[in-house]
Amino acid sequence: MKNPIGNLNKIFDSRIRLGVMSILLVNEEINFNDLKQLLEVTDGNLASHLANLEENGFIKVRKGFIGRKTNTTYSITKAGEKAFKDHLSGLENMIKGAK
Repeated sequence: MKNPIGNLNKIFDSRIRLGVMSILLVNEEINFNDLKQLLEVTDGNLASHLANLEENGFIKVRKGFIGRKTNTTYSITKAGEKAFKDHLSGLENMIKGAK
């Protein structure tokens, strides 16, 4: 019997990281405040999850300015897209196996 959780990636266990990756999969890039609003989390909480995803090479961070205000945007990397799609595929297989 095949391991039903073999394709699941521990990094995406967190609902916040799962949410970030889901949002980035369908948006070319998104800024910090929009992510925070969509996920309904605090600055610190979101920042720590984003740092984790960045350290693992799943997202790219771009810091810039809009006028004088800093603007940080995030996008998914090729490695992040592959890892996340593999994770989603693993979830689907696990659900199919449970039926």
